[in-house]
Amino acid sequence: MEKDHKSQRAGLSRRNVLELGALGLAAAVLPSAAFAKDKKLKVAAIFATPIEEPWDNQIHVALQKAEKELGIEYKWSEKVQTADFSRVMREYAKGGYQLVLGDAFAAERESRRTAKQFPKTAWLFGSGAGPAEPNFGVFDNWIHEPAYLSGMIAGKMSKSGTVGAVAAMGIPEVNRLVNAFFAGAKEVNPNIKKKVAFIGSFFDPPKAKEAAVAQIDAGVDVIYAERFGVIEAAVEKKILAISNMSDQSSLGPDTVITGPVWDMYPTVEQAIKLVKAGVFTAQDYGDFSRMAKGGSYLAPYHKFDKTLPAEVKDLVEKKKAEILEGNFRVDVDENTPVSD
Repeated sequence: MEKDHKSQRAGLSRRNVLELGALGLAAAVLPSAAFAKDKKLKVAAIFATPIEEPWDNQIHVALQKAEKELGIEYKWSEKVQTADFSRVMREYAKGGYQLVLGDAFAAERESRRTAKQFPKTAWLFGSGAGPAEPNFGVFDNWIHEPAYLSGMIAGKMSKSGTVGAVAAMGIPEVNRLVNAFFAGAKEVNPNIKKKVAFIGSFFDPPKAKEAAVAQIDAGVDVIYAERFGVIEAAVEKKILAISNMSDQSSLGPDTVITGPVWDMYPTVEQAIKLVKAGVFTAQDYGDFSRMAKGGSYLAPYHKFDKTLPAEVKDLVEKKKAEILEGNFRVDVDENTPVSD
């Protein structure tokens, strides 16, 4: 499926979604009783993209883990068009699924309207807006902290003095990662130059590769692969790369140093726990994606563990400790970055 909702998602931000209506920030406890311990909790996921798309895949992976470790019954639907979103939601609710997660960016109005029709179902969706009473919780991939750490590595490892990033599009959820990456690079090298390109899509590897090749030809020697396709270009051009959302070292063992990883399991685990106890609330679960909650981290260095300079490792470990201890906050800059 083509990601037709990309342009719609691009128009959403935490500032302009107020037009969606009153999105109550107060938590509202679901009226359902505590879940019977002898029954398997039925959990479903609705994905707008193919399951290979990294953002949705991280949710899917977390739910598969929950299926093994928490004993839930898990089912999912992928490539769900905006026009079909409400229908799929209704089918899961009527099918007895007590918790439904997914990607509602393209279907904000539809998903919220449908959720109200099924108050006994807990809904938890990736969203650019706030939670809505009584049962619509939200989350997002708040992985800007490890993106900052990755930028520090890029800034130190660049020999040309120019680092790049190829990303989906200039929306808040993407901008904050790219800006954090560049901020980290600037911390260790104030003179570093940056190049950024947006492909206008969440999943178009050939276009991402093309944009990456253009940056590399223009002097970039360390590149942030915010989208799939960039690492392939880095491998072919023999430059260093930073991956995104998952550990992608296998795509280029001699190319990918590390990258921010989004672990949705803490979010999923918390939601399941609350639903089972009958106290799921309409709140923003975003904090469970932060490093302090275990929801994001820096991917292992793998082969680079032996070649990455000790000085660079030490800088990263020191900054990571400061973040986890609350002594350093990575700025959340959601402005669209531009090339120098």
